[in-house]
Amino acid sequence: MAEEAILGFLNNNEEITDSGQFSSELNLDHNEVVNVIKSLHGFRYIDVQDIKRETWVLTDEGKKYAAEGSPEVQLFLAVPEEGSISKDELQKKLAPSVFKIGCSQAGKNKWVEMGKQVSRKVQHVEDKVKGTLLQIQEGKEIDKDGITSLKARKLIAPQVWKGYSVKKGPNYAPERKKVATDLTRENLQNWEELEFKEYNFNAKGAPVDAGHLHPLLKVRKQFKDIFVQMGFEEMPTNNFVESSFWNFDALFQPQQHPARDSHDTFFLKAPSTTRTLPEDYVERVKQVHESGGYGSRGYNYDWKREEANKNLLRTHTTAVSSRMLYALAQQPFMPKKYFSIDRVFRNEAVDRTHLAEFHQIEGLICDRGLTLGDLIGVLEDFFSRLGMSKLKFKPAYNPYTEPSMEIFSYHEGLGKWVEIGNSGMFRPEMLLPMGLPEDVRVIAWGLSLERPTMILYGIDNIRDLFGHKVDLDLIKRNPICRIGI
Repeated sequence: MAEEAILGFLNNNEEITDSGQFSSELNLDHNEVVNVIKSLHGFRYIDVQDIKRETWVLTDEGKKYAAEGSPEVQLFLAVPEEGSISKDELQKKLAPSVFKIGCSQAGKNKWVEMGKQVSRKVQHVEDKVKGTLLQIQEGKEIDKDGITSLKARKLIAPQVWKGYSVKKGPNYAPERKKVATDLTRENLQNWEELEFKEYNFNAKGAPVDAGHLHPLLKVRKQFKDIFVQMGFEEMPTNNFVESSFWNFDALFQPQQHPARDSHDTFFLKAPSTTRTLPEDYVERVKQVHESGGYGSRGYNYDWKREEANKNLLRTHTTAVSSRMLYALAQQPFMPKKYFSIDRVFRNEAVDRTHLAEFHQIEGLICDRGLTLGDLIGVLEDFFSRLGMSKLKFKPAYNPYTEPSMEIFSYHEGLGKWVEIGNSGMFRPEMLLPMGLPEDVRVIAWGLSLERPTMILYGIDNIRDLFGHKVDLDLIKRNPICRIGI
């Protein structure tokens, strides 16, 4: 119906000047007319120009006043013609919002005398607000002062009307030709008699419904590839729950250390304690904590087994490293290179740079006669593969490494040195109780997975990367990751 009307009108006229007026005159739905115009324009039957007009429509409050009258008039009519009425009695006659607005506007217009008693100052008033609202509702033109007044009271709101002016296009015809859209057997047999729809090579296909890799997984894969290229073996990190013994005590971390407090670590209620630990090893760890050994004075305190038995969510993947090194010590020694990339948990306040769970990247090398120079050389090799060739090292403290170093890299974009990780050599108090030979040294380093991922993908809030607030479009549209290229 709408298509026939548009093409038929243009057959006898030069232009449809206003699609809205055209729709009204022919009693057509304007939305339907707009859809037909867009379709005909796509096939170049017509040329169109956009038309935009700003109109005013009544808000819900404006519609109410158009039907019932303005609050000031309602209040005026509630005041008796002769005498007065108490303010409390008047308030009972009107809705709270009508009373409040009515008092303000009627007083401003000097229609009533306001006090404990309310009385009329005039006998008759005209409800200009209601009249103006009705005019707008009927589509009539309103003067600028009337619009300004109603807009200030939020009784009207702007509405942009969109339509089109229409002229004949290069492919105009009084009737749309039916074009073939499929290459069927019948269509191919009669191809000379048919007109085929032009193929649109710029049209987007239907989006592919498929899985997508999270940015963290892409960056993790790159780190894993680098470790494998350097000859490292991945450690099993499938246990999120760990005992305090492997997480702290085996690393020569004292039981009164602040990191072992409940406000820094998630302890489990059930099962609250571990079932088994290697007893001979536990005894050696207890001894080195209490009285030292292997060239150390220890911490000189009463080491408690019940503290070591407590289960927790691991605070670092170094707990896995301690298990692996202990297992290595139970066999004839063989040099090893280990790495892990997995989730750890800290009882921290959540903000734009911290979460209660995140991913730790850890690498370690266990061999005879390793030195701090070996550690620096391995770090320079490792980070150069990430595209970080400018490194600095700063002395630091860790309970289970000595010496320890913070790792800094020069960030070209920020124009400054930024901390990228931590490193060190595991202490003899940690390694020798395990049973490793005295000349064996272990060098290790660690960093988070989230920080490099945020830098690579331009994300400044960690909650936009990991957790329940992640935008799924980020997962679908993020680019491939090529670290160091």
